[in-house]
Amino acid sequence: MKELFRVLVAALVVAASPVAAQDADVVNVGAVTNLPLPRFVTLKTEEGNARRGPGLTHRIDWVFKRDGMPLMITAEHGHWRRVEDSEGAGGWVHYALLSGSRSALVTADMADLHADPSEDAPVVLKAEKDVIGSLLACTMHWCDLRIQGDEGWVRKADIWGVGTDEVLN
Repeated sequence: MKELFRVLVAALVVAASPVAAQDADVVNVGAVTNLPLPRFVTLKTEEGNARRGPGLTHRIDWVFKRDGMPLMITAEHGHWRRVEDSEGAGGWVHYALLSGSRSALVTADMADLHADPSEDAPVVLKAEKDVIGSLLACTMHWCDLRIQGDEGWVRKADIWGVGTDEVLN
């Protein structure tokens, strides 16, 4: 009986390992929202404190200062979300400071936005590094981005704020 118990425990440990989860294509979900982790959101205020831990008693490590900035949620605890920016800086932010609307940050030195999702389509707009735009839709390789009222398709490789395999309608 003890041997059977050891075998069952060993099987559970293997099944719970990250490698087993990847093999089974199991999606991590937040303990609070049951939404996928990691996932992208947007800062909905002009300033947001990122704390060392999930609570007001924890020290502020970082202050985000760009309204509309894309952030990636990596963990959840109560009303708090662990977020990171495009450079990996972050901390715990109160969920009230975040929006489910999507934005993207231009990471290329200069990104071309095209009339259609194709390199052959005419360039309708150019965006410099660190410009933030609203994500309207994404295919596997392109995203429709609105920047100050202008709109165009940009290569996913030139922005941050959307998963590489993510498709948005």
